[in-house]
Amino acid sequence: MFTGIVEEIGVVKSLSSIGVSQLELCIGCRLIQDDLKIGDSVAIDGVCLTVVRFSKTEAIFELSAETLGQTLFSKKRTGDRVNLERALRLGDRLGGHIVQGHVDSCARLLAIQRAGDFFEIDFSLDPAIKRYVVHKGSISINGISLTIASLKEDQFQVAIIPHTFHQTSLSGLDVADEVHIETDMIGRYIERLLLYHNQESKEPSKITPAFLRDHGF
Repeated sequence: MFTGIVEEIGVVKSLSSIGVSQLELCIGCRLIQDDLKIGDSVAIDGVCLTVVRFSKTEAIFELSAETLGQTLFSKKRTGDRVNLERALRLGDRLGGHIVQGHVDSCARLLAIQRAGDFFEIDFSLDPAIKRYVVHKGSISINGISLTIASLKEDQFQVAIIPHTFHQTSLSGLDVADEVHIETDMIGRYIERLLLYHNQESKEPSKITPAFLRDHGF
């Protein structure tokens, strides 16, 4: 479990084949190692991966065929910057929102503009996940916990403060670049509960889209 608060920007040092449809990913980093152990989980651009080896200057992860098929790692190149976050510890502050490190979809950067010292970034919205994306709701973009500032039928916008822009890989993105998207898990659980309620109960559910909006969801 993660919070979407990036601890360090790592750099892809290598991607090597280790078997059929499997890769070994080497990330150059220096901050996350201070309490790192083999077997620990690290979110890399919002994808939960397991540390298999590490040194003072790098950490090594293995990518399965499933991970490669659901993420953008097969497109990564040496020198690419990635967001890093260690797993949440009990007692830590939840500075962002609950992030699982499971990619729901990918989005394409459509536009980026300055708004004073801030940045407004527009992304495409996959029709398969748009029911989980709500105005002022939480979303994880490349592992960064962000709030949806505006929402349209086929795209959404986030407003980025200067600190987040410069301390994450967002500053290196260009128009047409792709990113990992993870929607808020609470919305997915609510949908599942409503589905089972409607299947098992003859009474209409009192939890409606209007009810959720009125209560801040």
